[in-house]
Amino acid sequence: MRSAGILLPITALPSPYGVGTMGQSARDFIDFLHDSSQTYWQVLPIGPTSFGDSPYQSFSTFAGNPYLIDLDTLIAEGLLTQNDVDSVKWGADPQKVDYGLLYKTRFNVLRKAVKKLWDDHTFEVSQFCKLEHSWLDDYALYMSLKDANDSKPWTSWPETVRLREPQALEQARKNLSADIKFWQGVQYFFYKQWGELHSYAHDNGVQIIGDLPIYVAADSVDTWSHPEQFQLDEFRLPTEVAGCPPDGFSATGQLWGNPLFNWDVMKKDGYSWWLTRISAQFRLFDVLRIDHFRGFDSYYAIPYGAQDASGGRWRKGPGIAFFNQLNKKLGKRNIIAEDLGFLTPSVIKLLKDSTYPGMKVLEFGFDSRDSGGRTYQPHNYPKNCVAYVGTHDNSTALGWFESVDKKDADYARKYLHIADGESVAWAAMRGIWSSVANTAIVQMQDVLELDDSARINVPSTLGSNWTWRYKAGDLSDKLAKRLKDQMFLYERLSQVDIQALEEAEAARKAREAKKTLKDSPVSNSSQAVLDTSDDSKKQCKCGSRGKK
Repeated sequence: MRSAGILLPITALPSPYGVGTMGQSARDFIDFLHDSSQTYWQVLPIGPTSFGDSPYQSFSTFAGNPYLIDLDTLIAEGLLTQNDVDSVKWGADPQKVDYGLLYKTRFNVLRKAVKKLWDDHTFEVSQFCKLEHSWLDDYALYMSLKDANDSKPWTSWPETVRLREPQALEQARKNLSADIKFWQGVQYFFYKQWGELHSYAHDNGVQIIGDLPIYVAADSVDTWSHPEQFQLDEFRLPTEVAGCPPDGFSATGQLWGNPLFNWDVMKKDGYSWWLTRISAQFRLFDVLRIDHFRGFDSYYAIPYGAQDASGGRWRKGPGIAFFNQLNKKLGKRNIIAEDLGFLTPSVIKLLKDSTYPGMKVLEFGFDSRDSGGRTYQPHNYPKNCVAYVGTHDNSTALGWFESVDKKDADYARKYLHIADGESVAWAAMRGIWSSVANTAIVQMQDVLELDDSARINVPSTLGSNWTWRYKAGDLSDKLAKRLKDQMFLYERLSQVDIQALEEAEAARKAREAKKTLKDSPVSNSSQAVLDTSDDSKKQCKCGSRGKK
């Protein structure tokens, strides 16, 4: 089925509290998706972020981001007062997230709410902790230990807790019991609000696409609590780290710094850690995009401590055996494979064997620096793919068009049939909507026709990444109708609207059939026969009475 959606981080929603949340603005956005006949809302990873604020560097692969918890909901539930939130400064710019300020203010407010939660709803939160203990116990302890150790990475903690000696962990749980309850309460808020938001999306015919980074952060509860699953030395430091090799866009490559998986160990236990991880994601999302899919075929390993990625080498990943095990244990799931970057024949074969849809990014199709760029032009898309104008790591459509050289811009203008004065963003979106790709996803910035001041992320840079937000009032009925008209034109209407059209068409046909029957000469003749028959019956009855 042909479908469409919009990519928007939850943090980019408008809110009076400094960052987008799972509150009313998220429901308003879902309403907009419904009204514009979008099937999907694609989000970025929703885990708790570390320094640098990247959702791809999270303290936990299972926990939710405290910044996304809606404070108005906590007020409505009697866990906060209006004064609790009004007395706090949340940032001066409604279109930029000030993460430094949020870090200083939000947790103080949440502590008030969590205290009242435990006082008033002990049973509910205790039940949640029991249900989620497999990951929540370690996460709450990890965050409490991090606070107690001046936010240092776990590799710098005292040796006894760093190496997870049982007696040291038990003592830490006793000493930090109040902090542990706080972090448990925060996750109760997150999961409760997410469940309510997800249900609201389903009620409005919207599915949520999640995003799963292939790697976890070095400073995370995942590496601390499961060191055997990663390539770590006896001091629990990485032996090699993840990244990308040098290419035409970066002379030194990309140094991500994530610890690499110990695939040999994972294979021996049937990839149980990964199965648990993916299963947890599908409790939250309807579809899951797995980042850096090529890393399952082969991954780039860089010596730990290297200053850049130039000295790395390729190593073999688990291949199709991993996905066979996934399908065997969890069943066939709706997964999108992020297959961008350096693709070898073996990566292409892995994607084909998995049957997952890959990704096509229109912006890549008009870069003369990329010899394989034509595969990203819409006329070359296969049906089994998800088409994008750009992702969170790319320029907006307008920013892209303004940054490419004149030759590439002229070619794109001709290819996309961009008329003088026409919106570049909508022409680019039209390019993927009109393609044969089963699914087409556009960035909200392109719907709003914004330049690169609204870009989400510039890879390998620090600064204003992950901060953009749209303004309250940017969504309108007129904009929703404009989108819906395009969905109708390119046969990408949501299932809700398709069903409504089918019902309307069935009702129209029924009315036409009824009208045709009523106006038909045959119908009138039949009615006359029926009328005569009725008269005969009346006469017969009269005759009978006369005979008697």
